[in-house]
Amino acid sequence: MTHDNAVPGKEPTVSSPLELDFEPAVDIQAQPGIQNIEAVTMVWSTSALIAAYTMIWLIYFVEGLVSGTQVALSPYVTSAFAEHSLTPTISIVSYVIGGVTNFTIAKILDVFGRPQGLLCCIVLATLGLVMMASCTHVEAYAAALVFYTVGNTGLQYTLSVFVADTSSLRNRGLMAAFSTSQNMITCWIAGPVADAFLKGPGWAWAFGMFAILVPAFSLPLYGLFWFQFRKAEKINLVSRVENQRTVVQSVLHYCREFDAIGLVLLSAGVSLFLLPFSLYLLQPKGWASPLIIGLVVGGFLLIVAFVLWEALWAPVTFIPYSLLKDRTVLGACILSFTVFFSWSCWSSYFSSFLQVVKGLSVAEASYVIQTYTVGSVLCSLAVGAWIHYTGRFKPVCLYLGLPLSILGTGLMAYFRRAGSGIGYIILCQILLSISAGIMIICDEIAALSSVAHQHIAVILATLGLFGSVGGAVGSTVTSAIWQNVFPKALAVYLPADELPNLSLIYADINTQLSYEMGSPTRIAIQHAYSDAQKDMVIAATAVWAIGLAAVFAWRDINVSTSKQLPGHVV
Repeated sequence: MTHDNAVPGKEPTVSSPLELDFEPAVDIQAQPGIQNIEAVTMVWSTSALIAAYTMIWLIYFVEGLVSGTQVALSPYVTSAFAEHSLTPTISIVSYVIGGVTNFTIAKILDVFGRPQGLLCCIVLATLGLVMMASCTHVEAYAAALVFYTVGNTGLQYTLSVFVADTSSLRNRGLMAAFSTSQNMITCWIAGPVADAFLKGPGWAWAFGMFAILVPAFSLPLYGLFWFQFRKAEKINLVSRVENQRTVVQSVLHYCREFDAIGLVLLSAGVSLFLLPFSLYLLQPKGWASPLIIGLVVGGFLLIVAFVLWEALWAPVTFIPYSLLKDRTVLGACILSFTVFFSWSCWSSYFSSFLQVVKGLSVAEASYVIQTYTVGSVLCSLAVGAWIHYTGRFKPVCLYLGLPLSILGTGLMAYFRRAGSGIGYIILCQILLSISAGIMIICDEIAALSSVAHQHIAVILATLGLFGSVGGAVGSTVTSAIWQNVFPKALAVYLPADELPNLSLIYADINTQLSYEMGSPTRIAIQHAYSDAQKDMVIAATAVWAIGLAAVFAWRDINVSTSKQLPGHVV
């Protein structure tokens, strides 16, 4: 750790052998939110830094529990409204909204401050959970999921920015892995919690409980950062600027600071480009529909306009044009797209597959799924330690992470079928978890290794956007496969006397589970699942050709000598 409690300009004192990053003054050229967090890291003590990471760990604990429970409950929520097939469609909409809004949150963090952005996300996540608890139809659930996704994704994104603000590049992978290590605990709790609520008071009460827990665990971190900011303000580390602007001048000032034109162009462009992936099935002509074509073309043109605006005219650039061209940053973003595309392909309907085809309970299915979580957490800690001691992130990703991911997804194409043993599926999960732990950490370090502190929030948002786009496209592919393969396979495999029930079987997981294991109808459903799952996993495997090219494009940077942050950091 590094520390300097005195005024800017004093030589730093070393309080730990982990000392890496230190610049003795706040960057007065940076936006106010960045200056404020730099001032905070100069005044807080080691105990405050430890307290911050403890709170971050606890928030991630609650968020992990919420996310795991929500995923386990989602098929039952949609089935309650006879819309089980809409599970991936709802995910697509939430991916789109979550990916785009992180850019707005990034600007809030940079212009106003980290605590203000955190508070905004807490409010949105809580509101979404309250809406989930009270929804009475699938449209209300979808709307609630949007609020929840914006808040939940934004909250976790804000925490990742906090970690990046308070850790050196050399230790960032290790601290990011530590912050999310609670997943090794929550992954085993989420399934039983979901099962208990389904058998007890109902899924709505689960969301009601989380609507209380999220703010209760998140607000203390907001208070800590706000207190430390006031502490820095008292010793004049935070510049005070008298605001003599009129209302109109203030609006114009913040439009400039937020790069409002760039933000609108990017948000509208990405939204218009991605929405057709969830809407095309509702159109009579599908992708050939004039509405779908118009949305895709309009979204693409707005994204092009955003790039031109940032390169030629933006007074305060949202993303510096040089970063858009940097091969390491671009490669990291493309890898993020690949990871989430592949994951969304093989994980969609995975819980339903385990219950319907393998006969597992909700809790047992959750245990199998969370094998991936536990393995990825352990491997992320290991790769974080590797980067700390070697300073290198590209070789371990290229020569270990990528091959294991290709092998794991490829094997699933064979083993995810009715006749295979559950042990083989778990083996694939273990291989994928090792690769995920390696690639997620290396991908973030690669993206951040080429930027200054003032661009950390925007680069992390960009990385998240590519992940959201990948997840949305992957969910679209999955949805298309499911809706084209599964009902047709059911029509082929179902006994003749069950064909009148085909629509109900297709739409409701509870109906699928109501047939006895070994019965002709249950066997038919299992074979239909196998056909759909095979095509999904093939798509998840093929996309890794793009990921391989992306990692090859990275520069082999040694982060052990990189200096990026001021103040008292890990």
